[in-house]
Formats: sequence, structure tokens, C-alpha cells
Amino acid sequence: MVAYWLAVIAGLFDLDHDAPWLGLGGVPAGIALSLLIAIAWLLSLIGGQVLPDGARIAVPFAAAAGAWLATRALITPLRRAFPDGGHHSRGDLVGRPCVIRTGAATADFGQAEVASADGSTAIVQVRTTGRDRLARGDKALIFEYDKDGEFFWVMPYESEI
Repeated sequence: MVAYWLAVIAGLFDLDHDAPWLGLGGVPAGIALSLLIAIAWLLSLIGGQVLPDGARIAVPFAAAAGAWLATRALITPLRRAFPDGGHHSRGDLVGRPCVIRTGAATADFGQAEVASADGSTAIVQVRTTGRDRLARGDKALIFEYDKDGEFFWVMPYESEI
């Protein structure tokens, strides 16, 4: 779980999708997966301590089943916090201003912070065209999303953000 969240922070994964697998849809996948893993781990610890030696073979199976049931029960009220199922279309960010958060944004590398219409913010991968080179803190405008490269094209932006 720690490795997953570190990968999210590093920008290797995003949380734009929900978790319909195992009936855990309606909230971002990272939240559902984290709850499932944490609860399974806790139940495994408890089961390993309270069950007699001969019954411990069942701990992983019981922990998995119990974690799934507990996660479903916890996600049900969380769904109200994510009325769109945690979905934000990448296309929703096109046309939005952003602020460069890496040392620089170039044609090969860059990340920026962008606020969506609901006020939430995200760090997204960005690239510039031509000779544009944006430094940390520079304002930019997202003008297109590249599906193949999974990044946003940005250009310098002089308006107030």
C-alpha cells in the first residue's frame, strides 16, 4: 500500500478511475484498495493471534473475505463524497490555468498543479511546445491532452490565476 501511494505521489499512477472490481465502485480506486489492504492486514494479525494453531490456515481466506465485506460497508457512505464516482475527465482540465511545480517544464518533462472546476487540485504531467521553457512557479495554460503520452500540452500564460 505504501508503494502504491508513493507511486501516486510520484505521478506514476492517477486516481481518475473508480474501483468497480469486487463491487467496490463509486470511490477512487486508491481509496478502495487502501481500505481493503489495511483491513485485510489488521484481520490477519487478529486472526493469527486468536485462532488455535490448527485453524490458522484459514486466516488469509477469512481475512480477505472479512476485509471485502468491511470495505464494502465503509465505501457505501463514502460514495456520497464522490458523486461522480471519483471520475474527472482529463478533458475537463483543458483550457484551465496551472502552475509549474517541477524545476522546469520543457518539451520532454514537467509537472504542474491545476485546479478543477470543483476546487480540487491535481499534479499533472505537462509538456511545452517549441522553445518554451517554463520554470517552477510560472503560470501556464493547458491547451490539449495527449492520450498516447498521457500528458497535457501547456503554453505560457500571463493572466492572474
